Amino acid sequence: MRVLFAGTPEFAARCLATLLGSRHEVFCVMTQPDRPSGRGLTPSLSPVKRLAVDRGIRTLQPETLKDPNAHKELKLLRPDVIVTAAFGLILPQAVLDIPQRGSINVHASLLPRWRGAAPVQRALLAGDLETGVSIMQMDAGLDTGPVLLHERVRILDTDTAGTLTDRLAELGGSLVVRVLDALEADGLTAVPQPAAGVTYAPKLEKREFRLDWSQGATMVNRRVRAFDPSPGAGARVRGVDLKIWACALAEGKGNPGEVLSADKRGLLVACGEGALQVIELQRPGGRRLRAADFLRGFQLSAGERFET
Repeated sequence: MRVLFAGTPEFAARCLATLLGSRHEVFCVMTQPDRPSGRGLTPSLSPVKRLAVDRGIRTLQPETLKDPNAHKELKLLRPDVIVTAAFGLILPQAVLDIPQRGSINVHASLLPRWRGAAPVQRALLAGDLETGVSIMQMDAGLDTGPVLLHERVRILDTDTAGTLTDRLAELGGSLVVRVLDALEADGLTAVPQPAAGVTYAPKLEKREFRLDWSQGATMVNRRVRAFDPSPGAGARVRGVDLKIWACALAEGKGNPGEVLSADKRGLLVACGEGALQVIELQRPGGRRLRAADFLRGFQLSAGERFET
């Protein structure tokens, strides 16, 4: 089938790469406009656009899909199906109705749990034991359409948003190819989502990135894992903003944020309940370092406290 693919981040690019290896034809890609990034604020291509340009695929970058002229342009393309994955723009009903085989979405959760923009991070923050990928027939709602196919994935204790997204992206690519094969053969029925168990995964807010050491160690560690590799969990000590990249649950007791030990063995910090062994962290302008290496250039002493 002739596929119009819409997506933006690395998760979508991984799905697109798998789709490009299938027998279906991705003849056009839609992605978010180039955004300024870095210190020089130079325009940055999305991972999906980089892949599309590399493969010589026509690329569209609409600011919005609310414009009727945009609908006309997409209609002239005559796609058999639209496939979206973390696109970042809402497809209005006029666009959803364009392809003969409908519009489908690759969503990184087991719908109806974690509808919305940040399903991977929300699953980690909530301490979910499993998640998965759902291939959904799109409608005008927010991830409310019937599900064509889904598969479960166990969340490991060591998973970060990065490692979990990698596994889900690989699975999402294979599932969407299976769905397209079945749709072409008219061999798949969409199942409405149950009314029970609906949760939402709203876009992450800046205030969430700061660690609250008054929480239990398990909760603090979930936050560290959920914000790796981006943007990193923030912590502040001695007026310096740091990024905490990796921790492990440990025994220890003290006031929340209190440094219990800081030596060649590493950095131990008390939480509201329990403690965390900080494994990897970073200071502004520096590199991610193992705690022992970090402490050689940024000395901390037992009794000092991270801000809560």
